[in-house]
Amino acid sequence: MTDSKKTNKQEMITQLIAMQKQFIEFEQKEGLDPQQYYAPEEGEALHGYKEKFDEIAAQVRDSAHKEKGSTQ
Repeated sequence: MTDSKKTNKQEMITQLIAMQKQFIEFEQKEGLDPQQYYAPEEGEALHGYKEKFDEIAAQVRDSAHKEKGSTQ
């Protein structure tokens, strides 16, 4: 694995961890209705969160598979 790939993967993991911390802070402060997570309205705090988190997590997963030469 090249240093740039490792750095990019590390950056994505760091971003996921930061997103998780923000989510936990929001949940502890505001409480969480499933509607807010699964189908938030435009402009709500979690709008786009789940999709962005899933996208980054999939990139990390794909990178790890590619790195090890395995398939999903």
